[in-house]
Amino acid sequence: MAKLKNNDHYAPLPAPPSTWEQDDLSDPCLYINRELSQIAFNRRVLELALDTTIPLLERVRFLCISCTNLDEFFEVRVAGVRQRLKLGLAQVFSDGLTPLESLHHIREEVLQLMEAQYKIFNDVLLDELAKEDIRILRRQSWSSKQKNWLHKHFTRELLPVLSPLGLDPVHPFPRILNKSLNFAVKLEGRDAFGRDSGMALVRAPRSLPRIIRIPASYSSAQYEFVFLSDILHAFIDELFPGMQVNGCYQFRVTRNSELFVDEEEIEDLARALQGELQGRGYAEAVRLEIIKDCPGSVKKFLISKFDLQDSEVYHCDGPVNLSRLSEIHDFVDRPDLKYKRLKPHIPVAMREEASIFDAVRQHDYVLHHPYDSFTPVVELLRQASVDPDVLAIKQTLYRTGVDSVIVNILIEAARNGKDVTVVVELRARFDEQANITLANRLQEAGVQVVYGIVGHKTHAKMLLIVRRERGRLQRYVHLGTGNYHQGTARAYTDWCLLTNNRHIAEDVHRIFQQLSGLGKLQKLNRLLQSPFTLHDGILAKIKREREHAEAGRPARIEAKMNSLTEPKVIRALYRASRAGVQIQLTVRGICCLRPGIKGLSENIAVRSILGRFLEHSRLCYFHNDGDSEIYASSADWMERNLFHRVETSFPILHDGDAQRVREESLELPFEANSQAWLMQSDGSYTRNSPDPDDSDNIADLHPQEQLLKRSHDH
Repeated sequence: MAKLKNNDHYAPLPAPPSTWEQDDLSDPCLYINRELSQIAFNRRVLELALDTTIPLLERVRFLCISCTNLDEFFEVRVAGVRQRLKLGLAQVFSDGLTPLESLHHIREEVLQLMEAQYKIFNDVLLDELAKEDIRILRRQSWSSKQKNWLHKHFTRELLPVLSPLGLDPVHPFPRILNKSLNFAVKLEGRDAFGRDSGMALVRAPRSLPRIIRIPASYSSAQYEFVFLSDILHAFIDELFPGMQVNGCYQFRVTRNSELFVDEEEIEDLARALQGELQGRGYAEAVRLEIIKDCPGSVKKFLISKFDLQDSEVYHCDGPVNLSRLSEIHDFVDRPDLKYKRLKPHIPVAMREEASIFDAVRQHDYVLHHPYDSFTPVVELLRQASVDPDVLAIKQTLYRTGVDSVIVNILIEAARNGKDVTVVVELRARFDEQANITLANRLQEAGVQVVYGIVGHKTHAKMLLIVRRERGRLQRYVHLGTGNYHQGTARAYTDWCLLTNNRHIAEDVHRIFQQLSGLGKLQKLNRLLQSPFTLHDGILAKIKREREHAEAGRPARIEAKMNSLTEPKVIRALYRASRAGVQIQLTVRGICCLRPGIKGLSENIAVRSILGRFLEHSRLCYFHNDGDSEIYASSADWMERNLFHRVETSFPILHDGDAQRVREESLELPFEANSQAWLMQSDGSYTRNSPDPDDSDNIADLHPQEQLLKRSHDH
């Protein structure tokens, strides 16, 4: 299995001492920079594009995911660091790097990452695709027959849509949309009006496909594709008749995508967000990507127009919109080059029981998506929408998708006379417009829509159904680690709980009261909730394990999450490790903790699991001297989740369910020969690969593949 070349930029600060006896756990050398950790995560994603055990078209998708991840990294994280620099804030996080130092290291890492992305595209994937009769043709390889067809396609389908802009005092440099594909064109000669500006811009409209398939009658392979950028480049001179084109250079600008709304000063959050969304695409520039052969004069011109520094320019050894390569995955009908279709499992009792309410009333159901189907959750809501005994439905919505079945059912429930209350989080990043639209749809149908709490995003995943049974009101609850989105339920690993446990139901009821009404904080029975009890609860449980270890009792913590950044939690884990607590962390993305430091974190192991499904569930297990606890949560161990969001963490109460959750999500990544990335104390990762001589052993499979096999066997 090919691997990316290691680099030397993971630990910009001096390595921690080999033994640690001081109690100053705020020392910056004990923490990995958050931004550099996120880039390290993206390198692991990119490494999957080199993994020959993964179907080829899926490897192409992983390359594209690494590109889109990098886009978002600049739109959000780099934009945030630049903002801190402007405000004069001296420190980014506990790692001690200033914003200026962070930006310096970010650039070094990104340059290496981009070099690897284009090398994989140019030197690996293009050749392997060609061997499978799938070719991506660059301009120099077009046959005369293909060039003729592409010229006709350009004239018929592209030229009428394009609007070239010559730059002169009457036509100043335009506003360039975030991440749009553009061309800077150097011209010579005078036009019909005698103008000679020497420079023009051509924008590729977003209505045009970025990948064009050449018809079979013009192809020498089963599938042949051409980038839109190559077609425009080849025939760009036809946009400027009578002029001499001396150069054509692709570029793309990335802008700050954070929305700034002062929630304390506005009366209508939806209207304020709508106004901000209109300007998001034209916010402050944070990165300029240009084609590798772009001359210095053109680069200097673009830098000046976007108010950037030379250090914020990145050269591309290929199409600047490389992420668009993902369209090939959908174009190509080759099941042998894609992941096998997964048939999710539905518990037997739920298949046999006509009423989901009857099934849940008998016992709790814990579902592991996507191995377990999301259908029971949808069916519970669907049955509630038409059941004459159901009086009320309350639900939170963070991300649902554009055409959501869940939203349609809630609308139908309201029309059927149910009292429906929905908490819609308008500020779910990049889903703001979709959520404003669905909120309007819900309100028009008579649903009571709440936008949550000022200053706190509602990220909790909760559904509460109130039903009259035998003259009494019963409550049914769904709690999850993921969103109410059928698409992500097939692509993300998440856990959910279906229960009518009265203590949990009462807790959920109280949280909905907080979200929709006013009142003092009410104590919860079983759930932990941010921003009130979740952070303190985590710290207390870590401390309890430490005390067990100090008393000579077995002590163990296992946790799984997307990211770990919160300093107090990290310090608590360090103290627990130093006391002898065995700690296993599965952290998919950002991890600011340094494992394996002698005398401090040598009892902490960190692994990252990446693969077919996005590892999205958040779980934690505490041994508690044999009286173990396991919690599932909507929250990562990050500052934003623990202090600035409404989150829930719920216990898995039944032993069989708890053991299954622990086995499948917490223990599997740490099986000796399981494929995973092992985090080193300097922030780098090494791939733990299977034994090639023991390929029949299920433990040699990727943890997700093990679960797939178990699911199919089941």
